[in-house]
Amino acid sequence: MKAAVISAVGVVEVAEVPDPAPGPREVVVDVAACGLCGTDLHILQGEFAPTLPVVPGHEFAGVVCEVGSAVTELRVGDRVAVDPSLYCHECRYCRAGRNNLCARWAAIGVTTGGGAAEYAVAPVANCVKLPDHVRVEDAALIEPLSCAVRGYDVLRAQMASRVLIYGSGTMGLMMLELAKLTGAASVEVVDLNPERLATAELLGCTGVASSAAEFDREGWDVVIDATGNAAAIQDGLERVGKGGTFLQFGVSDYATRVTIDPYRIYNQEITITGSMAVLHSFERAADLFATGVLDPEIFISHREPLADYGAALARFQAGQGRKIQVLP
Repeated sequence: MKAAVISAVGVVEVAEVPDPAPGPREVVVDVAACGLCGTDLHILQGEFAPTLPVVPGHEFAGVVCEVGSAVTELRVGDRVAVDPSLYCHECRYCRAGRNNLCARWAAIGVTTGGGAAEYAVAPVANCVKLPDHVRVEDAALIEPLSCAVRGYDVLRAQMASRVLIYGSGTMGLMMLELAKLTGAASVEVVDLNPERLATAELLGCTGVASSAAEFDREGWDVVIDATGNAAAIQDGLERVGKGGTFLQFGVSDYATRVTIDPYRIYNQEITITGSMAVLHSFERAADLFATGVLDPEIFISHREPLADYGAALARFQAGQGRKIQVLP
């Protein structure tokens, strides 16, 4: 089969690789669409400790085309979205229910072959059947949405919170939609990309700007970084109001550093927290997606053939568009 392969740091190509075969409790998915993500760039940079070569792609959906000998829950022809999370279920974090912090954390498309290919293997437990009205290609958005749902689980935001979001790429826009859904009184969005800010306005945010200083506020109840950029994070930390929460949601490079003000954190009871990937949120994200919480026509800006994976990844790295998908 054809697949995108990150063969070494900075090297990606589309090549022929062996067809996958399912284990007893696995299925093979005929991939309909696979989304690109900042994690794919980190893998290309040699981060997230992958063993190279690897087939990337952890945001994907498709049709089951083969089932393992012990699979009874799914059959050939079922349309599914795939949770890429792979846990050991044995370490203290897994046993405490914090599987996303698993000591042996792994993921389809990160540490093992993923969905940037014609076919991908997944445990049957990681596959969620799609309702008939959901297009299978659109369902590749469920995985990033499940990360956003996890972020809001961490926030435990109160009704009528004032929310500030840095970044209006796919993840920032998803956090915007969830902020509205969970009863935020206002949601302002900061980005340097005018096209992306226009999309945030289209989705109904309270205001947009290239700098938080343009807003007439002294502080926000919730500040979310969806960029991973050091300058944005540093500015965001300084915009949290008294008793407020800063969520590090964007994935930074390993070397990124910012400065905190310990006295202010103490004196103003500021919470700084993070949200890592997916935790008990994939099925809920699938349910939300089925209600139409996201408009795929707005969120997906590019659908490219798998053969153009390298060019699609370069476009994503340049900050062009919103969610970019490859279609095998």
